[in-house]
Amino acid sequence: MNINFFSNLFLWLLLITLPEMVFSQSVDFTIQDVKFESQGVTLAGSILRPKNPFTAVVIVHGSDPVKREMDFAKRLAKEGIAVLTYDKRGVGESGGVYVGPSVGTNNIDTTNLNLLSNDANEAVKTFQTYLKDKKTPIGLVGFSQAGWIIPITASKNPQIEFMVLFSCPTITTLEQLRFQFYTNGNNNFWENHTDADAREHTKNDPDKYQFVATDPKTSLNALSIPGLWLFGEKDIQIPVKLCIEQLNTFKVQGKPFEYTLFPTLGHNTSSIDITTPFDISIQWIKQKTINNKNPKKSK
Repeated sequence: MNINFFSNLFLWLLLITLPEMVFSQSVDFTIQDVKFESQGVTLAGSILRPKNPFTAVVIVHGSDPVKREMDFAKRLAKEGIAVLTYDKRGVGESGGVYVGPSVGTNNIDTTNLNLLSNDANEAVKTFQTYLKDKKTPIGLVGFSQAGWIIPITASKNPQIEFMVLFSCPTITTLEQLRFQFYTNGNNNFWENHTDADAREHTKNDPDKYQFVATDPKTSLNALSIPGLWLFGEKDIQIPVKLCIEQLNTFKVQGKPFEYTLFPTLGHNTSSIDITTPFDISIQWIKQKTINNKNPKKSK
């Protein structure tokens, strides 16, 4: 085969892949890389901006050492939501140190959760300077560990108007660890255990680690912004029914907190392969931001 054959083959391959490459940049939104300071380090992220966003969100990470959540951010942007997503502290292009392991004391102790909430808060403040319409409502969307970080962040910043939490705990960090150690990564856990059994261990098991627990109810009690939790009933990371019980207590008190339970899902409610939780979150965000322009922050 001669050089012309390979040149023509390369051109043909380029032509058939080019439309997809262009679409990844999207005619629906633009992508702009940004950097911002938080607690003495520089964090790096991206802003995805539709032409006329009806709202904006900052994405808050789970516990893993993950970079910016571009796939999830693109899903949001295609729905008309402006997004800021950033590499977690100590990961990718962001400075600082990622505190691990994923399960253990230093990852979810109060110091680290407050540090990560400061990062999220600085992301919100940075994002607001990039929004053309300064009245655009801004909220937080997060996963798993974000269940502790988002309420802390929202209690610090009165500009945060709503929160969406995928598979996020409403129990203390120590209670979550007890449950996670009890399930021990067994995907078939719920085939052989009852909620009462899991609840007993969550409440009473001896702690493998000793540290001051973070209780999200402390921050949630101080908030009255709308919140939506999306749970999978088969979750083996958090005891979902106990978390829902806490939310029901808040609802009785008049808090604008809502939740949806998916009987067949686990901790994967934000998965790109499962569209229903995401679709419900979009409709909820539209309802809260378009129909309710001025949610109040505190009691």
